[in-house]
Amino acid sequence: MLAKIHSYVLIGIEAILCEVEVDVSKGGIEKTTMVGLPQAAVKESIERVRRAILNCGFPLPVHNLVINLAPADVKKEGPSLDLPIAIGMLRGSNSIATDRHKQFLIAGELALDGRLRKIKGALSLALLAREKKMQGVILPEENALEAAVVEGIEVYPVANLSQAVAFLNEQLPLEPFELDGQEYRASDQAQSLDFVDVRGQEAVKRAIAIAASGAHNILMVGPPGTGKSMLAQRIPGILPPLSRGESLETTRIYSALGLLPDGIALMDARPVRTPHHSATAQALIGGGTIPRPGEVSLAHNGILFLDELPEFSRYVLETMRQPLETGEVTISRVHGSIKFPARFMLVAATNPSASGYDAKDPSKRDKYLQKLSGPLLDRIDIHVEVPTVPYRELTSRRPGTDSATMRQQVLAAREVQRRRFGTDMANSAMDSRLLKQHADLGDGCLLLMKQAMEEMGLSARAYDKVRRVSRTIADMAGAEHISEDHIAEAVQYRLLDRRF
Repeated sequence: MLAKIHSYVLIGIEAILCEVEVDVSKGGIEKTTMVGLPQAAVKESIERVRRAILNCGFPLPVHNLVINLAPADVKKEGPSLDLPIAIGMLRGSNSIATDRHKQFLIAGELALDGRLRKIKGALSLALLAREKKMQGVILPEENALEAAVVEGIEVYPVANLSQAVAFLNEQLPLEPFELDGQEYRASDQAQSLDFVDVRGQEAVKRAIAIAASGAHNILMVGPPGTGKSMLAQRIPGILPPLSRGESLETTRIYSALGLLPDGIALMDARPVRTPHHSATAQALIGGGTIPRPGEVSLAHNGILFLDELPEFSRYVLETMRQPLETGEVTISRVHGSIKFPARFMLVAATNPSASGYDAKDPSKRDKYLQKLSGPLLDRIDIHVEVPTVPYRELTSRRPGTDSATMRQQVLAAREVQRRRFGTDMANSAMDSRLLKQHADLGDGCLLLMKQAMEEMGLSARAYDKVRRVSRTIADMAGAEHISEDHIAEAVQYRLLDRRF
């Protein structure tokens, strides 16, 4: 008897429909054949499935078995096809007497005793079920939270193979899993750090507030001990929470990689990734035989913090040009290409020289910073110097700007942008059409920009960056139009353009 079970395969973070066909034929030599480009983990599943079926007390089909995983031209990896294969074998041997399985997408990894273990990409599975207009999904209990955030489908979590079979045989009534309203809990686990702990550096805090208000990339340049890392660690605390759409996008990436924290249905806190400078291009950008997202995608809708920026491989840094420009990464392979979302706020820090301190010889300083290419620096909106904190400010009892004040500024500016664009888009993502519409410059501003471009040698991309930052500064000031003061402040943040 032929049984067809609907499941899924992850391609990057996208789930595509996978039909598991199991043909149980009587007579002939007892043999099991699996076709459809199964990888090693999928081929090994046959023995797990057999033992799980036996240990759950079901009769094991001892006939000729042919298992086809369609579409046949897509590689199948991971153990999530264990449960659909087992369901197909039991349906083919009439241990499951109904066709109820046709209403669901089914996925799960089987233990030898029939227990179901957590799978990757449950959120993508639920989204696929809704897209294909299925009634719902059957999956392990540990994946119920993340799948249940998708509205319009029923989620049936099962603990083991016996429960799944009883449910499909209509012997065990199960109620669809529903969230209890506590779907946003990721931020409750995060520790909040306050900018008030950073002594001095008020000018740098101002630059950070501007960067956070418009989701602009920022590079901090200063000697050791000036507070660059402390400042960077506190930026997440002033950013707005993720919107519903952003939460789904971000959670989908972490779900596909199995990195979603236990007990979390949706991520509402913006992700922060801090890769070491020894990271490879594949780790940062993504890749592999079967492409997987890298750090830039894990930082989607959040922050990517690169400390000691010139210490990263020049090749690794250059691979970041595409995501910084387009907000996505394209991984190309022989069989096609996969796109991963990667719209993040880059926060970078560097010492002014190899020794860590301002070199007496300017050529040594310039040689160190020239490890950063011009095209890469062009893509960083704000360059700000973090000077040594004077003793008077270090010992002052007067508190500096705190996170609550900065967060209020950021949220107000983001609200202006939300009303302007009608979406969650920030000023940093404005294209040329939107720049012309919302960052048009008057005669005085144009004259100031002309002087800045001639004196500093700004590129056309840097010109647009200045306009975007100016628009954000104007939003923070509650101004409808960009003024010369806004342009002047934005030009100040092209620190490295002035040096080179």
